[in-house]
Amino acid sequence: MDQANPPLRGEATPDTVENIDHTRTKVKSPQTNGICERFHKTVLDEFYRVAFRKRIYTTIDQLQADLDAWMREYNEIRTHQGRWCFGRTPMQTFLDTAPMAREKIIQAT
Repeated sequence: MDQANPPLRGEATPDTVENIDHTRTKVKSPQTNGICERFHKTVLDEFYRVAFRKRIYTTIDQLQADLDAWMREYNEIRTHQGRWCFGRTPMQTFLDTAPMAREKIIQAT
């Protein structure tokens, strides 16, 4: 689903099923979308540019399998020095803060 193919009226989308507010930011606008823009640069520099030098992909499934493996390493093995990770993996940061996030959601309702 994207801007070219919006959902049909009444059709369930992941954001409506999970009760998530959908917002949009300007393209290539680090001031409002910096985390996503930085991640896109990381994927480009550390995965795609390297992968396309090492291998010729003949199917999208081959590329997807390599991207999935890279994403697992990025999220579950490699530590990050980001704003909230402090040397932990993103998955560990998520798991460590999940109880606090649940508590905040309960308090907000």
